[in-house]
Amino acid sequence: MAAPRSFVMLETYQVTEHHPKLGEFGYAGDDHVVPFEVGPLDVRGRTVQLGPMLDAILSRHDYPEPVARLLAEACVLTVLLGTSLKFEGKFILQTRTDGPVDMLVADFSTPSALRAYARFDADRLEALVAVGETSQQTLLGSGVLALTIDQGAHTQRYQGIVQLDGETLEDAARTYFRQSEQIPTDIRLSVAKLLTPGPGGAREQWRAGGILAQFLPQSPERMRVPDLPGGDGDPREEIHDPADNSWQELLALLGTIEPTELIDPTIGAERLLYRLFHEHGVRVFGGVPVADQCSCSRDKIRGILEGFSAQEIKDSTEDGGIHVACEFCSKQYDFDPAEFAAQ
Repeated sequence: MAAPRSFVMLETYQVTEHHPKLGEFGYAGDDHVVPFEVGPLDVRGRTVQLGPMLDAILSRHDYPEPVARLLAEACVLTVLLGTSLKFEGKFILQTRTDGPVDMLVADFSTPSALRAYARFDADRLEALVAVGETSQQTLLGSGVLALTIDQGAHTQRYQGIVQLDGETLEDAARTYFRQSEQIPTDIRLSVAKLLTPGPGGAREQWRAGGILAQFLPQSPERMRVPDLPGGDGDPREEIHDPADNSWQELLALLGTIEPTELIDPTIGAERLLYRLFHEHGVRVFGGVPVADQCSCSRDKIRGILEGFSAQEIKDSTEDGGIHVACEFCSKQYDFDPAEFAAQ
């Protein structure tokens, strides 16, 4: 039997060699979500490496390292899901828990804008760091993960809720797809600090990466996979496929990914996909850019303040002015209370 043909397609380019020189065609690079398809396995998905954009978001707030790692994973998961939206709107990931990191928010606005922040109890966090208890499960505690799709005015929001009780964000995302979407889905996330050279010497910069793959058969007899696992099982446990073991093979391939491969800038999304799926042939589409971009504005905040009563304006005044800082981007807006005196 002839060996299976391997190919990688980047936009209009196709390579049929077993070891394509991907650099000739260029990579999507950092801060681009790369969609892909593996036809023989009925698999579609997206992968991303976040670099300068993520570092800017995390460095702006100077979060403690355990908090920054959590928020970085939330950012990766959000852009992997948010860039799949085919309409103008928002995808919002939010946790509310009883742990020392009691809230994570990552907000993606189509087609490319991401903003994010974390809220945490500094004293509780410091106590846990002192004893080396900084696992995701400990930092998050118990609560919920909410995934919200907002298509804007005159439409109803769609929200999926997943319980967080000793689960990582990876695990919770798998549970969401299994319970809410009933689509076999696997997700891998990775976060790290890398030393990068610069004019003033080497500095640490945050990087993160992730891959999301879904079993999406096209043929009518395989459009729905029977016997999806029950609510108490592992989201990655065996799914009974009437035609072949494509899903199990995908899980096995994703299981070979080293965390460093997801964030290593010398590998890149396209090369990682080739490493994983070259025996089957993987089609890679043009990258979708994502950017550190907040939607706050002076006019929006003024509109909120105009809805305050005179007493609320008075209570909000400090040192002769009203000072509002955006929780996402930390930009401060200053207002004269006299602007709202007529209310």
